[in-house]
Amino acid sequence: MKTDVLIIGSGCSGLYCALHLPETMQAAVITKSDLESSDSFLAQGGICMLRDEADYQSYFEDTLRAGHYENDRKSVEIMIRASRQVIEDLVSCGVRFQRGEDGSFAFTREGAHSRNRILYYKDITGKEITQKLLDMARKRPNIRLLEHTQLLDIACRDNVCQGAVLRMADGSSVLARADFTVLATGGIGGLYAHSTNYRHLTGDAIAVALKHRIALKNADYVQIHPTAFYESGTQRRSFLISESVRGEGARLYDKNGMRFVDELLPRDQLTQAILAQMRKDGTLFVWEDLRTIPKEELDAHFPNIVAYCASMGYDVTRECIPVVPAQHYYMGGIQTDYSSRTSMAGLYAVGETACNGVHGRNRLASNSLLESLVFAKRAAEDIASGGNLPQLGIVPLAELDAGCDYEAALQEYRAAAVQKICGKEQGACSA
Repeated sequence: MKTDVLIIGSGCSGLYCALHLPETMQAAVITKSDLESSDSFLAQGGICMLRDEADYQSYFEDTLRAGHYENDRKSVEIMIRASRQVIEDLVSCGVRFQRGEDGSFAFTREGAHSRNRILYYKDITGKEITQKLLDMARKRPNIRLLEHTQLLDIACRDNVCQGAVLRMADGSSVLARADFTVLATGGIGGLYAHSTNYRHLTGDAIAVALKHRIALKNADYVQIHPTAFYESGTQRRSFLISESVRGEGARLYDKNGMRFVDELLPRDQLTQAILAQMRKDGTLFVWEDLRTIPKEELDAHFPNIVAYCASMGYDVTRECIPVVPAQHYYMGGIQTDYSSRTSMAGLYAVGETACNGVHGRNRLASNSLLESLVFAKRAAEDIASGGNLPQLGIVPLAELDAGCDYEAALQEYRAAAVQKICGKEQGACSA
């Protein structure tokens, strides 16, 4: 199998990268599951946008403060400055955002933001964005979409990537040769007992990077979301109760129905406060009260959350719901520069599996979609310009560095990834 660009992952970053490649370049986008089972589809809250020049300094400061000032400031500047262009691009793709009566954007606010600057569509912003990108990708003759196709290893020599070894939907293994390869495999939630991520997101790109000594950055920076719906005795993906709910006024209570924290603290601080209260009360969850939000606003802004809670037997207009922290987002990952290049020539990383330093130690709410799109586009632009690929020619298969027992190798390095991320033995990771 030969293509100009191989993109491993079909979330918003992988699709946006493919869509910004010249149509003269052939791109193959693969996904481990089906095309709609990516965490990009799950993003509820929204996507940040710089509202005006007066907002720049506060947006910049909010991002740094949430990240404990460990952020790469140049990356943050790139992201914020590119935000308006990204939103214009998404609107041109048909993405809908909530608007006021005068037709202007309606902005909401989430924890650790000093101003309303988050665009949203109901409580399914990620689905709205990613579905529109997927619809466009399906129409592009130069983009090939392959479902149920798994990354087993990359193929490289002398620190130059020449493609990847893939397990195809029919079970066969294929060497996919590519001039450029983009890792967009998403997060690591499948390594955790409780996570808001899909279970098949198991840090495969991180495992491959460890094997081939590709540089990682902040590998242990894992974000726990403060409020996932609490369910006992289940191993399925935890349902997220969006940050926007608290941004619109929802409250958190202890077992006695008493408010115990400022609900708009950065996520890591709020998580710590919730876990401390659970230990104090001897409970497995705390209560979240959405009754502080008018019913009309709940129905318009959070219909998916309202419906899910109802399916679990809770009427959010009449009673509180149980919530608990759960693994949510990976701020660390494969180290990249401002063009999303990794330490291996011809290999790029974008989205949650990459670490360009934007988020620091803790991600500011609703920066994830924006960061993924901004740096995916920069990767596409760098690839289109020729990137940093040395001219090695076609290296014979026998000379490529790629394992033999791919499944066993992936399991081995995935276990190493767990230790690198959590400092624990495989299977011990839990929120």
